[in-house]
Parts: sequence; C-alpha cells; structure tokens
Amino acid sequence: MGWVGNVEEATVDNTDFRRVLFTGANVQLTVMSLAPGENIGWEMHEHLDQFLRIESGTAALRLGRTGDAVDEEHDLSDDWAMVVPGGTWHDVVNTGQAHLKLYSIYAPPDHPDGTVHRTKADAEADEQDQPDHHGEDPAGD
Repeated sequence: MGWVGNVEEATVDNTDFRRVLFTGANVQLTVMSLAPGENIGWEMHEHLDQFLRIESGTAALRLGRTGDAVDEEHDLSDDWAMVVPGGTWHDVVNTGQAHLKLYSIYAPPDHPDGTVHRTKADAEADEQDQPDHHGEDPAGD
C-alpha cells in the first residue's frame, strides 16, 4: 500500500550500493551507500525528476547542461538535499573517508521494483539493459 518507516534509519543502516524501498505508480524511494571515493555515475534522466538527501557523509554534487562538461559543483554534507530536474546531467561523489549514506526519490520511478544492487558494478551491469542515460564522466571519476 505504501512505505512507512524511519527513512534516516533505513538509509544509515543500508549497506548496499542501491536498494529500492518502495515503488509506486508515480514515485520511487531508494537508499544508497557509496564507499569513499565512489560515485553514482555521470547520468541524465530525461523524463524524471530526482530528489536526493544526504543522511551521513560528505559529497560533491556535479551538474551539467550537457553530457560533456560539469557546469556546477556543490559540496554537501549531512542533512543537505538536492533536486535534479529531468534532463540535467549529474553525479554525486563521496568525498569523505566514510561511506556516504543518502536516499533518493524519483518521480516517476527509475528502477524495477525490488531492485537491489549490492555494488556499483552490479548496478552498471544491470543498467546495460536499460535505456541509455549514462555518459562518460567529464570530471574523470
């Protein structure tokens, strides 16, 4: 019927690169854990907006108008949130010494219901079969 829980606790306790907690017709909740130096990946979602919130750790948010260059970079930490409009290239990089814990709300959903990617490599392998919205990282991460 929905998802009810302590999103901070679910996020901080998560050890998977990505885990889908809820998928509805128009929205999806995922939690993520990135190792030090790890990034989500330079990507763009043409037809969805994304809200992300950091529960623990430090990160750099990179935004670009095209897939060729980073136009903005923001340093973020605990309790910071970001909204990435559809059509915007973006990446989140863990700049800290501990795991970065964040959650993301997609509208509409981006991943199949029940998706669990234990590692970034698992996510990348799974996304090879999905519509291409990833590019080469212009920052080289």
